[in-house]
Amino acid sequence: MKKFFVLALISTLLVACSAEGSYTLTSPDGKVVAEVAVGNGTTYSVSFNGKSILSPSIAALRLDDGTILGSGKVRRVTECSNSEVIESQRYLRSTVEDNYNALKVEFADRSAIEFRAYNDGVAYRFTTTRKSPFVVRNEVAAFDFAKPYNCWIAYNNLTGTKKDKYFTSFEHRYKCLPINEIDVNRLAFTPVVVDVEGVKVVVAESNVENYPGMFIGNADCDYILDGEFAPVPSEIVVGGHNKLQGIVTARHNYIAACEGTMTFPWRILIIAQEEKDLAASDMVYRLAAPSRVEDTSWIAPGKVAWEWWNHWGLTDVDFKPGVNTATYKAYIDFAAEYGVEYVILDEGWATKYKNDLFDIVPEIDLQAILDHAEAKGVGIILWAGYNAFNNDIERVCEHYSKLGVKGFKIDFMDRDDQPMSNFYYHAAEVCAKHKLLVDFHGCAKPAGLNRTYPNVINFEAVFGLEQMKWSKPDVDMMEYDVTMPYIRMIAGPIDYTQGAMLNTVKGEYRPNNKKPMSQGTRCHQLAAYAVFFSPLSMLCDSPSNYRKNAECAAFIASVPTVWDETVVLDGKIGEYVVTARRNGNKWYIGGMTSWTPRTLDVDLSKLDIAAGATVELFCDGKQADDDATSYVHNTFALPESKVLTINMAPGGGFMILLP
Repeated sequence: MKKFFVLALISTLLVACSAEGSYTLTSPDGKVVAEVAVGNGTTYSVSFNGKSILSPSIAALRLDDGTILGSGKVRRVTECSNSEVIESQRYLRSTVEDNYNALKVEFADRSAIEFRAYNDGVAYRFTTTRKSPFVVRNEVAAFDFAKPYNCWIAYNNLTGTKKDKYFTSFEHRYKCLPINEIDVNRLAFTPVVVDVEGVKVVVAESNVENYPGMFIGNADCDYILDGEFAPVPSEIVVGGHNKLQGIVTARHNYIAACEGTMTFPWRILIIAQEEKDLAASDMVYRLAAPSRVEDTSWIAPGKVAWEWWNHWGLTDVDFKPGVNTATYKAYIDFAAEYGVEYVILDEGWATKYKNDLFDIVPEIDLQAILDHAEAKGVGIILWAGYNAFNNDIERVCEHYSKLGVKGFKIDFMDRDDQPMSNFYYHAAEVCAKHKLLVDFHGCAKPAGLNRTYPNVINFEAVFGLEQMKWSKPDVDMMEYDVTMPYIRMIAGPIDYTQGAMLNTVKGEYRPNNKKPMSQGTRCHQLAAYAVFFSPLSMLCDSPSNYRKNAECAAFIASVPTVWDETVVLDGKIGEYVVTARRNGNKWYIGGMTSWTPRTLDVDLSKLDIAAGATVELFCDGKQADDDATSYVHNTFALPESKVLTINMAPGGGFMILLP
């Protein structure tokens, strides 16, 4: 990976005796200021354009020997500046600017805390160079907002056992409520967004390796968001969904066991004057460790024909659809016909309850499926439950890679304590070794792993379209769809699994496992392919339904999944979003609204497109408020003003292709 790097050492301050000091760190543009105070502990505060964003907040690690990292005698303080362009891998833009000023405080106990000030926020992390391994009892990561500002949070959804509050699939809808009204008995997962008098502030993390992920709580009903971390499991039993999960039945009284030299995760505050800027933030990606995959030429994102959501729903075949060879050959034929790069074999191809990925059900002739896929130019991705995959990662990856499998969709981890965090990295590393893609489903939210291992191209941790198979009618998916891009998607790509062809207006949706439907309009589903960032993007509906809607299917199949440029043109959390993404010389612009109908003037003047260029537009039809499948497909010349006025029906959307 090429990098253009300039490192300017501004000053080195040697402080031999003092245990106290205060330091000011300013972003390159001077708008973001962090005040760092070191004494008995480390605190920091943050302001933006002179407005207080964060009151003095504690940053500390407590070790098993009583040491408090972030306190004690200061050995040295250094300041530096960085200006770098990162050539990204399979991302939402081809290059990422990494410009910041930094402050590093080194302590006599061989620990340090580093702060960085960016134009769009502040981040800090601890590092150690101790001679011996150590245990972290707890971490204090406090974010003191000083007032009862509103925040958007997603609580843990306890999917298996209420005895372990850290067990969650990270799939939950967002609530907006004052900080001091957060449920004291529940935890939320990051990112979390806080509205500080119009300025949006995001609490997030990056580079979570060999360490638990950060949850957010507020046990004191004050104005402080407190980081909380899952302790290391002391007992794990096989259980959960089809015995595919590791269920924690007891935990130690510490959160991490570390080697003497350790780099801890980044704690992040992203600051945005405009809400739309949140949906294109690079902070988590740029703070992640660089790629460890030397040759990435084989990593090929793309679309996936997916059978599980539509319940193997073929209606135009002379055999009984299901988990069998004939069904998967039919999906492969569809993928080849429409130019879809992959087909997934989801749960069911390996024998249930055995946790053995070499025990294939008799209805599946995997070699015949792989041979058919190769002949058609389609790749095969296999679903794998966590326990089955973790039983023998190396053997599984080597065997199926040699057979010609292109990747794994790994499911039902549902934790992010230290051992599970290590699993994510280990699985990514072994799969990269065998040139296998990874789609983590039933997983923790991403925190930069997709930069470190670019073969990890999707993460679930999202309230995706699969929820429409069983959610109650009062679930508001339309509001979620225009909230999540500003919050969850800041962390990284999503495995949302869009593309439904059975679309419903408000009040018509009902759960249906075998013939599932989406809320909102057809164009809302089309827009998801530009608004949502999913390098491995599912076509969730059945080949039969797509062939009945061939125009939409062909367009969906043609939309790229990784991008050279991303610009969020307009939006408001929970109301609407308009996102423009460029691949090569083509722009794809997607817009979505909540159940509130909306007329938008979409200004394309910020994009490098000439007036008169041909616009291809899919938008809601005039009947879309009564028939959600109604849409209009037009082509016309881009006007001189480069402004398009577009109407969106309730739960509606639009998709533009230029030029």
